Amino acid sequence: MKISEKLNAARQYEEKESFKINKEERPVFHMYAPIGWMNDPNGFSMFKGVYHLFFQYNPYHTHWGPMHWGHYITKDFIQWELKPCAMAPDMEYDKGGCFSGTALEWNGQHILMYTSVSENLGQNGESIIRQTQSIAFGDGVNYQKYKGNPVIKANQLPEGSSLVDFRDPKIWRDDKGFWSLVGSKDKNGCGQLALFYSENFTDWKFIKIFDESKDEYGEMWECPDFFSLNGRQILIVSSQFMKSDGKEFHNGNNSIYFVGDYEQDSMEWKRENPHIIDFGLDFYAPQTVLHEDGRRIMIGWLQNWDNYLLPNGYRWSGIMTVPRELELKNGRLVQNPVQELEKYRKNKFCYFNYELSSQNKRVELSGIKGRCLDLTISLKKQEFKNFNIYLAVGYKHETVIRYDKCRGILTTDRNRCGMYKDMLTERSIILEKEDMEHIQLRILLDKNSIELFVNQGKYVMSTLIYTPISSDGIFFETDGNAILDIEKYDIEVNKN
Repeated sequence: MKISEKLNAARQYEEKESFKINKEERPVFHMYAPIGWMNDPNGFSMFKGVYHLFFQYNPYHTHWGPMHWGHYITKDFIQWELKPCAMAPDMEYDKGGCFSGTALEWNGQHILMYTSVSENLGQNGESIIRQTQSIAFGDGVNYQKYKGNPVIKANQLPEGSSLVDFRDPKIWRDDKGFWSLVGSKDKNGCGQLALFYSENFTDWKFIKIFDESKDEYGEMWECPDFFSLNGRQILIVSSQFMKSDGKEFHNGNNSIYFVGDYEQDSMEWKRENPHIIDFGLDFYAPQTVLHEDGRRIMIGWLQNWDNYLLPNGYRWSGIMTVPRELELKNGRLVQNPVQELEKYRKNKFCYFNYELSSQNKRVELSGIKGRCLDLTISLKKQEFKNFNIYLAVGYKHETVIRYDKCRGILTTDRNRCGMYKDMLTERSIILEKEDMEHIQLRILLDKNSIELFVNQGKYVMSTLIYTPISSDGIFFETDGNAILDIEKYDIEVNKN
C-alpha cells in the first residue's frame, strides 16, 4: 500500500525522535504521546483479536497543530505497543487536519471514519474552513483513504447548521446497516447531534437531528459515543463552553453522559438528566469499546484544554487515563480501572484498623510511599472534621486530597505540585449523604497523574501533577480520630 510523503515523514520522525525521550519522564502504566502532542482518543476498536487505539497527534510539536492519527495496539489495556502513524493530513479535503473519529471491523477490514478539514482562501483573502467526514480502509497498520472522500458533507445538515463545526463521527453497525452520529451546531450556535445512515459505508444520507443541547449544556457537542449498558442506552458528549452550576459541571469543557432508552426501529431516543463523567481537573473526549467478554471499556484524554500543564523541556505532551470498566447502577455510571491492572500489582503492603489521631501531624507509614502505585484507603471511623492525604511529597512539593466531612466535600489540590504558572489547582466532589457513611478512596498514582476512584467508582477525579519523581512521600492527617484500612501495591510493567 503506497503511503504519502507527509505520512512517511511523520513515521520517520516518530520512529527517530520518540526513542530520544528520557524514560524516567514516561508514565509506567498509562498510554502516552510517543513524541509531540496528543489529545482525543480515536478509533477505539477491536480488529482481528487486538484492541486498537488511535489519537489526535502532532508529532512535531508539544502543542496542538496539524492533526495526524497516532496509533497504539494492546491486548490487556495496560501494555501498549506503538504502531506507525496511521494518517496524515495529506489530501486536499483534509489538509487542515485529520480530526477525531471512530472505527469498526467489517469484511476483514479495519474501517476508520474521521473528520476531514479543509482550509482555503476566499476571494477576499479570508480563511474558509469546512469540516466533512471521510473514511479509510486498513489492515491494522496501513490505511488507504477512500477515493470518494468526503462521504458526509455539512450541506446535508438542516438549513442554518454550521459548516465549520461538524465533526467527530461515532459509527456503529446493526442488522439494518451502518450509522454515524456526528457533532454539529444548529442555526443558533447550540450543540446538536446529526444521525446518518448507510447500507454500504460509502453512501450516506441524513436521517434526523438525534439530540441537541438547546443552550442547556454548553455549545458544540464534541466526540459523541453511543452504546447500550445494563439494558439502558448511554450517550456521551464532550461539551464546550459550559458554565458551572455549582454542583457537577464546571466552566469550560465537560464530558457528560445521558442515560436513556433507544428504540432502534423508530430511531427514537429519550434521555434523562445529564451527569459529569469525571470530576477532576484533567479529563476530556472519552471513547469506549466493547470487550470480547462483554465489558464496556472507556478511555479518556487526561488533559485540560484551558489549563495546559507541561514541564519546561518536555518533548512530548499527552496522557490517556487508565482504561475503565463501566457499569450502570441506580441510573449512574460507575467506573473502575480495568481488572487487567491487578496482574501488574507487586509488593503488597497493608494496615488494618490503623488508628490515626490529631496528636500526630502528617503521619508517614512504613511501606506506604512511591510514585507508581495502586493505593486504597477505607475510612472505618470518622470522628473528625477534616481528613487529608498528601501525595508526591518532597521538598516544597505535595498534592493533597482533602475530605471535609462537615460539608461532605472531597477536594484534590495540586497547588504545590510543582507548577510555575498561575492556573486552576483545585476541583471538588460534593458527596451524596449516603456516600459519607463509608468512604473508600482508591488512588492510582503514575508519576505525572492521579486518578481517584471514590466508593467503588461512583465518583472519579483525574489530575495531572508533573511533580519531580524524587518526591515520593505519602502522609495522612486528621484533626480528630480515624480508623483506616490501607492496602498498597506498586505497579510494575516491563517494557521493551
